[in-house]
Amino acid sequence: MKKILLTLSMALASSLGAQFFSTGTVNLPTASMTVKIVTNPTTVTLTLTGDSNSMLAIGFGNNGMASGTDGFIYNSSANRDYGFNGIGVTPSADGSQDWTVTSNTVSGSTRTIIATRSLTGGSGDFVISNDNTSIDIFYARRAGNLAIGNHGALRDYATLTRTSVLATDEVTAENKNIILYPNPAKETVSIKNGEKIRSVNIFEATGRKIKTMKLDGKEINISDLKSGNYYFEMTLKDGSTVFEQLIKE
Repeated sequence: MKKILLTLSMALASSLGAQFFSTGTVNLPTASMTVKIVTNPTTVTLTLTGDSNSMLAIGFGNNGMASGTDGFIYNSSANRDYGFNGIGVTPSADGSQDWTVTSNTVSGSTRTIIATRSLTGGSGDFVISNDNTSIDIFYARRAGNLAIGNHGALRDYATLTRTSVLATDEVTAENKNIILYPNPAKETVSIKNGEKIRSVNIFEATGRKIKTMKLDGKEINISDLKSGNYYFEMTLKDGSTVFEQLIKE
């Protein structure tokens, strides 16, 4: 039995390993921020941390605030999706706000923002691929002010490298002691330390997302799932994301 489960687990890892990619949490020291980008075949999830009383901005590409560049800006307005208009010119909110903030929490003096959108976004948005290619970004923080404005010297550039989450975040799941059981499962699956989890996305082995749910308790009904291999993407209350595999009998 153990040999069969090991074979199934290896097959699942092989089928899903190319489907989900993560930068891991990257320190952005010049602005005292961190960023993490996780992709699946349809969606990108951005996790951004920084001072709770400051504007926090991430731009995509290596051209800085050049006209037409795309970015995500956390600020005092309700907008998050922005286009840059050139150095020294205030960015403009996109007509279509494609980023959806799923979590915005403050612990001490640190804000953690989690936002999602499709890989392609909308008109003028930076297209993010779902693979292991690197992502160039620029970033900035306006210290002590949530309104969009001059960030002074608190800005810099970074290149984010990505690897399969099977090589990164599964280890994180183990370290955080998040475990699905029984595995394989038939009707329900329990989650050890489920109280740490805010929400769960369930993906087929092809990478297609089939279900999103808020976790109520420590048990999930999977009776509606067909037999096969699935991938659980779990967002924790601390803002991190972990991944676990499940075999549905």
